[in-house]
Amino acid sequence: MDNYLRFVAALLFVLGLIALLAWLARRYGLAGAAAPSGGKRKRLRLVEAMPLDAKRRLVLVQRDDVEHLILLGAAGDIAIESGISSATPSFARDLEARAEADDGSGGP
Repeated sequence: MDNYLRFVAALLFVLGLIALLAWLARRYGLAGAAAPSGGKRKRLRLVEAMPLDAKRRLVLVQRDDVEHLILLGAAGDIAIESGISSATPSFARDLEARAEADDGSGGP
């Protein structure tokens, strides 16, 4: 029975250390993207990432209201397309349909 108690105590100690290190990493900004920014508005975010093969990946990054498609690879990084509007096509279609409906209503 003594061995089981030691095992449980050691397990709880290790789990406590892991929790403490995770808290410290978040507190001092070592957690990277997983950590909250502290209420500041983020200007940069990862919209989507798609692996192409073992060494290359397509990444869609949004800065302010502009998106950029980037190819990341072992040989280097290449901007495939820049200045993509962040409005999705369905949202843009909905806005156009709404504007056309408002124009035909005869209102102000």
